[in-house]
Amino acid sequence: MTGFFIRICMHNHRFSIKGRVYPAILPVESKKVTGRVLLGITDQELDRLDSFEDVEYERRTVEISLLDKSEKLVANAYVWCDKNDPNLYGEWDFEEWKRLHKKDFVAMTLGFMDDSEQPDSKTRVATYESYFHQGQSA
Repeated sequence: MTGFFIRICMHNHRFSIKGRVYPAILPVESKKVTGRVLLGITDQELDRLDSFEDVEYERRTVEISLLDKSEKLVANAYVWCDKNDPNLYGEWDFEEWKRLHKKDFVAMTLGFMDDSEQPDSKTRVATYESYFHQGQSA
């Protein structure tokens, strides 16, 4: 990726998803997500992100606030498609994710990136499911 990150706040909420190690962002009154936004990416990189987020997320335009200022910006965010998903629950914990899942998730992501160059590549969801099911059964 060629861009750079800035710290932001988005007034939505980040949920945990049963059986997944990644979060879902959905609009929820009086809740917020803090994180980072990637600026300066190319159209090709955005296409790659769209492929990675696959069918579970929809890229939407959202309003964000810079953490160190009250300035508001418009950005793209990947919002969970199924707002009625029964597998959504509670808060997603980034620190827990870093401790328990980051290493495997990065390895899965690198596998997806390598595989996406192949003509018969799998979707990110299929890559995730095969990678994490293999890891659980080992």
